[in-house]
Amino acid sequence: MSYVDGFVAAVPTANKEKYREHAKLAIPVFQDHGALTMVECWGDDVPDGKVTSFPMAVKCQPDETVVFSWIIWPSREVRDAGMKKVMEDPRIQPDVNPMPFDGKRMIYGGFQMIVDA
Repeated sequence: MSYVDGFVAAVPTANKEKYREHAKLAIPVFQDHGALTMVECWGDDVPDGKVTSFPMAVKCQPDETVVFSWIIWPSREVRDAGMKKVMEDPRIQPDVNPMPFDGKRMIYGGFQMIVDA
């Protein structure tokens, strides 16, 4: 079954277009190294929680918006090999395509799909 990498980050709201461009430049890099799909979502209805929430998880500030992203890979093996190649790809290096947000507050993880309908 497919494998999914998920990401949540706080992006300065003023950087929405920079973030979109960052993602558009990254998509072909991931696809060239095996990713099937890459989805980037800009927060629209992301409430603060009392115990936990997306904004709390990434320490979202009032001038930031939560983004939620995922990449679908054919398998964990393809993802492991592909992600290594992505990180070495010159097209995605910070001097070429800098992250328009604080990457230290991004949360991410890899997930095995258990239902796909």
